[in-house]
Amino acid sequence: MLVILLIVNPFGFGVNSIGEQYSKELILRIFLSTFFIPAVAVVMLKFLGFIQSMEMKTTEERIGPYIITGIFYLWLFYNFLNNSNIPRTFTSFMLGAVIGLFIAFFINIFSKISAHAVGMGGLLGMVIITMALSNFDSFVLHSTIIGTFEFSMNALLLFTLLMAGLVGTARLLLDAHTPNDIYGGYLVGFASQFIALRFILL
Repeated sequence: MLVILLIVNPFGFGVNSIGEQYSKELILRIFLSTFFIPAVAVVMLKFLGFIQSMEMKTTEERIGPYIITGIFYLWLFYNFLNNSNIPRTFTSFMLGAVIGLFIAFFINIFSKISAHAVGMGGLLGMVIITMALSNFDSFVLHSTIIGTFEFSMNALLLFTLLMAGLVGTARLLLDAHTPNDIYGGYLVGFASQFIALRFILL
């Protein structure tokens, strides 16, 4: 979500491009807090015997990782809430991620909802909100490898839809979830972003 926003509208973060030092530091901070540290915690749970495998096939095995990840997401949101260097839209998206994560945690007690689908549903919601709130129809991607290209926001939306579909299909092909788990995850992630938007921006 952060990378997309830094590409589409870096000026909201007070920078001119995603390649600036502040952008890189922010991406690293988000990566550490939302992926790396929770992943290390899950590995520790595996070595301590609290979970049987990294796949966490049962709902019981997912409780600990959900709580640990939720704490880090909530801490990050709290730090961004009154940070003038972070645009309110990204703060809203972080809150949406927190809401989606905790709703998935509670649903997980009764059913094995797909966290992957929750994430992709949230990403789709974020892209749609960004399109609705922005005043531009396209953005420019600068790359030293492939050059400079202009992309429409509609193309970004279609790409996000495609990625969400691929992730859901992969979870089904791996027999990790049922279709209802996937659809429920999409709905939770998508709706959470609009719930957060109501509290932060509206």
